[in-house]
Amino acid sequence: MKSHSRELLKGTADTLVLSILAQGEMYGYQAVRELNRRSEGFFRFHEGTLYPILHRLENQGLLQGRWQRMPNGMERRYYSLTQHGVQVLAQRLTEWTGFARAVDLITSGAGA
Repeated sequence: MKSHSRELLKGTADTLVLSILAQGEMYGYQAVRELNRRSEGFFRFHEGTLYPILHRLENQGLLQGRWQRMPNGMERRYYSLTQHGVQVLAQRLTEWTGFARAVDLITSGAGA
């Protein structure tokens, strides 16, 4: 994570993770790469940052995880949204849209 984005990310990390997993089931490192790719590197998530978020969201009933054994014998935990997670994400995105619009209305005239 870039230092200038740390404060911005603090209040939105859960929503970003839910949004990525709304695209489909992923394992942790896959979600890290996707978050970094989709933000064009603006957010630099690390596994150490992501796993506490995944565990918290799973404990809140927003995600479900399942273990899958890989051909090499290792196990990987895949995460997906629960129905409750889908509902919470929709609510958060509605709130975010209103918030972003209000910020834009205020900041668009800041340079005038």
